[in-house]
Amino acid sequence: MLKPEILAPAGSFEALEAAVKCGADAVYVGGKEFSARRNAANFDNDELEAAADFCHMRDAKLYLAVNTIVFDDETEKLSKFLLHAAKIGVDALIIQDFGTALLARSLLPDMPLHASTQMTIHTPKGAELAREMGFCRIVAARELSKGQLKELCDTGIEVEAFVHGALCMSVSGQCYMSALIGTRSANRGLCAQACRLPFSAAEGKERYDLSLKDLSLVPYLSELAEIGVSSFKIEGRMKRPEYVAAAVSACRASLDGKAVDMETLRAVFSRSGFTDGYFKGKTGEGMFGTREKEDVVSGNRVLPELKELYKKEIKKGKIRFEINIKSGEPARLCAFDEKGNTATVLGEIPEAAINRPSDMEQAERQLSKLGDTIYEFDGVFGEIEPGLLLSASAFNDLRRRAVEELNKIRTANNTPVYTVGNIALPLPKRPKEKKEKPDLRLELFSAKALGGLDLSDVQMAILPLEEFFSEDFKGESEIFAAAPPRFMAGREAEIYKKLEILKEKGISKLYCQNPAHIKMGAELGLSLHGGFGLNAANSLALRELSRLSVLDAVLSFEMKFSEISRLSEAIPVGIIAYGKLPAMLAKNCPDKALYGCRNCPRKLFDKTKRSFDIVCNPDYVEILNSETLFLADKLNEIPDVDFLQLKFYHESADEINRICRLYRNGAESAPPKMTRGLYYRGIR
Repeated sequence: MLKPEILAPAGSFEALEAAVKCGADAVYVGGKEFSARRNAANFDNDELEAAADFCHMRDAKLYLAVNTIVFDDETEKLSKFLLHAAKIGVDALIIQDFGTALLARSLLPDMPLHASTQMTIHTPKGAELAREMGFCRIVAARELSKGQLKELCDTGIEVEAFVHGALCMSVSGQCYMSALIGTRSANRGLCAQACRLPFSAAEGKERYDLSLKDLSLVPYLSELAEIGVSSFKIEGRMKRPEYVAAAVSACRASLDGKAVDMETLRAVFSRSGFTDGYFKGKTGEGMFGTREKEDVVSGNRVLPELKELYKKEIKKGKIRFEINIKSGEPARLCAFDEKGNTATVLGEIPEAAINRPSDMEQAERQLSKLGDTIYEFDGVFGEIEPGLLLSASAFNDLRRRAVEELNKIRTANNTPVYTVGNIALPLPKRPKEKKEKPDLRLELFSAKALGGLDLSDVQMAILPLEEFFSEDFKGESEIFAAAPPRFMAGREAEIYKKLEILKEKGISKLYCQNPAHIKMGAELGLSLHGGFGLNAANSLALRELSRLSVLDAVLSFEMKFSEISRLSEAIPVGIIAYGKLPAMLAKNCPDKALYGCRNCPRKLFDKTKRSFDIVCNPDYVEILNSETLFLADKLNEIPDVDFLQLKFYHESADEINRICRLYRNGAESAPPKMTRGLYYRGIR
């Protein structure tokens, strides 16, 4: 793509009109289901077809977001939805789920696929795996600096980058806060925006330490174009049409080298202004902000003028007419646009003129009245026999019908046609060796816990990559798996080299939490084991992971036991059965912004005074759920999985040994403060 694309959001048809009429090259929308913004108005199947026609007639593209995780009982419905998307000619699908990617690739082999930002792609190896999976474009994580974005662009795949709109505290695809608190899953399009509620790094004080300012890189579009970004994405399918109009207009002005009205952009919607912190590589307190009263008041002031931006039709091309009026024959009008499209219509038979006959002057006067169409008048030629009369209304009817026919031709020419394949559903069940008990796997935060730890009955012990290089690591290599950082932008080459060293030392297992891990491990010949960060929630996703050489996988902890029981597993699967679940993966640390690292309490408090631990990693933090997941007294209710994974952070070896015994032998009861996670409640 030589010219960067301005990509606008639309949660309603009016917002779609605003986007295209203000100059967007493409619009992304969601259906009533399978969309990461289910609280937007969104589009039913008929509205999607109308949206595709609206865009294609105006030389814009329509991308359909199918960017949620999917469960097995939805696969048939999803298949029909994807086939409808192909039938109406959407230009690409935006996908998060590994299983949806496999389904789309099987059903629609030539449909362009875009890897959603929910896939957590933020390094070159992640981009390379996306290409191997059939994606032609990746939507980069919002947390990347200019240099890190360039690394993605240098891989040769199309890179779509967010340039304006809301910033989540968590890395996309790795936020479970809303689900764990209230069953409204961000991975299912129903995020309740818990991060915008009071969360304080200072106990007892009302603060908003998980709320970031909105992103705006509008002033930097030329820089983004220079490093190779293909598409400039505006966030906001939940926003009103005036917001879309303002953001698209600002991006268009920036790309055209004109002055950008950032004040109007801030007025229509912002949270205490904008931030470019990630792009500039400067995180910290300056990135945090909330929606204040003055932000709302200023928005009301600019809305009327912004509505004017999309009242009129945008001119997309020129139209030239050929008129032929001959005695005894229907008037004939041909319309030609700048793309070489031609439409011909026939009208009334002309009458003999009593007074003033029709001439080319009248033809030009009537045919140039293009009003609220997408065309500019480019002249008329032809032949009008002397002494004949065609009424003004007849000319107008010819013009109207010629334009309509030309619009249909333009729309058809811009609407892709896809090959339809097939896939056999439901998938067959994997032959499974019946185990008396599932295996135990331990996920440890530190190698210090290994001293005194009983690993005799443990199938696998997972440690952070860096811990293998600490003096505390003195273990037997065959049961250990290395876990690279969940977010490693800018460090991928360094991490790759460390994995090479570990392989030479006999560490052959890799715990994969994002697409880049899979690609690195496959290149190094390591055995790949999928983590919860892959959000595997359906049988198709497990089949796709198997195709990518992943040997087994931890299922999404957003699944209910009943949903796990229905899986047709392609590979062995397990669940996280113990520990504080990571509610957020964040590049920005809320405690650091207030205290700095030296005095950091590593705690966060909500308005109910619940405490959330913060676990520090070199380049990111994990905010843990307030309660510990406990299932040792429910072992007989856990589905027939292959392994149980127990997560430990700062527990002693004695405590870890005690918990392992409970999960091997069963517990009579649960501790007073614990959670069952989402295995019984499920998500919406």
